[in-house]
Amino acid sequence: MNKTLSLKQEIAYAAGMIGWSTMTNIIIVMLPYFYLPPSNAGLPPLVPQLVLLGAFNILSIIAASGRLVDAIYDPFIASRSDASTNKNGRRMPFMKWAIIPAMVFCGLVFYPIQKTESLHNAWWLTITLCLFFVSVTTYIIPYNALLAEVTNTPRQKVKLSSYQQVGFVIGIILSACTNNFADLVEANFHVANRSEAIQAAIWGLCILSGLVMLLPVFFINEKEFSVAKPTHVPLWPAIKSTFKNSNFKYYLISDFAFYTALSIISSGLLFFCTVLLGLPESEGGKFMGAMVLASLLFYPVVNFGSAKIGKKPFVLFAFGVLCLIFVTIFFLGKLPFGPHTQIYILVLSASFPLAALGILPTAILADIAQKDTLETGENHEGMFFAVKYLFVKLGQTFGIAIFAMLTIYGKDPGNDFGLRLNGIVGFGLCLIALLFFSRFKEER
Repeated sequence: MNKTLSLKQEIAYAAGMIGWSTMTNIIIVMLPYFYLPPSNAGLPPLVPQLVLLGAFNILSIIAASGRLVDAIYDPFIASRSDASTNKNGRRMPFMKWAIIPAMVFCGLVFYPIQKTESLHNAWWLTITLCLFFVSVTTYIIPYNALLAEVTNTPRQKVKLSSYQQVGFVIGIILSACTNNFADLVEANFHVANRSEAIQAAIWGLCILSGLVMLLPVFFINEKEFSVAKPTHVPLWPAIKSTFKNSNFKYYLISDFAFYTALSIISSGLLFFCTVLLGLPESEGGKFMGAMVLASLLFYPVVNFGSAKIGKKPFVLFAFGVLCLIFVTIFFLGKLPFGPHTQIYILVLSASFPLAALGILPTAILADIAQKDTLETGENHEGMFFAVKYLFVKLGQTFGIAIFAMLTIYGKDPGNDFGLRLNGIVGFGLCLIALLFFSRFKEER
């Protein structure tokens, strides 16, 4: 049996997740708010609200174009990683060289060419988004493929997935607090321009992200833990082989729907707080923090419960709770409670789904990849994770695009119907996820 990670190394591995989660969630949380802000944000709009085909605005098309490049690149980097014969391992060399470009391009996304509404900004945003997605993917795909290689049992996978999920939600909190950090920049460095304060906060988060992404590289010697051999399956047959697995297809569809819905919530959080509830934008980070801290209480329940009764029941229940949460979003600001009570009901209700859907799907996929390796004799774990994260990224992009598209129908105080429509769309997505995952066959 392979050697497994020590506690220190598990923490270092999870720290890598903090870094790339922070940067990818900065894009999700801040991109619509920075480039198409609500009228009460104190920020200038930076791209025109052009509408194509009666439904798609320019920001939704830009987000989709960045992920289209990413979609092509994902399986390529997975194939290169799976086939690597580097003496230092199949994963770490790719991760190491991806960190600095990811930091730089994440920061540049929020440095438009012009400080007013302009098509030049749209082109700049398209280019920097594409380069950021390519850079961060070069880290993410090998990083996630390691999970199947350095764990030996389902319990170990769930444990490491739990640590990984803690890192992911810390990244969500840090990204959601971008405006809070911008407040600190304004107060302590006497920066009067709100856009410049946000840019400085984002650069600080990018630097922090890069530093923690180095920790797995420094603390984990891949060759000591993984005995997996390079795969010799060409790129396209490797992709096709993953789709022959019926369980994997059900997993993918539900995962795609979930991440689309999650992206809608993340993209809309600042809008829901400031427009639907009339709260300050800096409150968004506090609410996200409350949700994450509450979710930690469910981690032992998810870990021990899934070992006793299986992972599938927990995932299905989580999707059901999310359906109810999205219905609530439609009525935010109209419920017979104060605005703080409404948002806390929402975020605390989301804490269980955040725990269950953060921990279990990664462990489930590691099981699928490991079982496939045993059956086929080919070690293409990276390809399974590449296809999964391709669908995650497509879901995140679809979520941003849906949110940006619905702003056409109202995103300002007194004209907020577009924001409320996100609740209806999110409900439908979570229902689809629930129905497809109910067909997943779990092996006990």
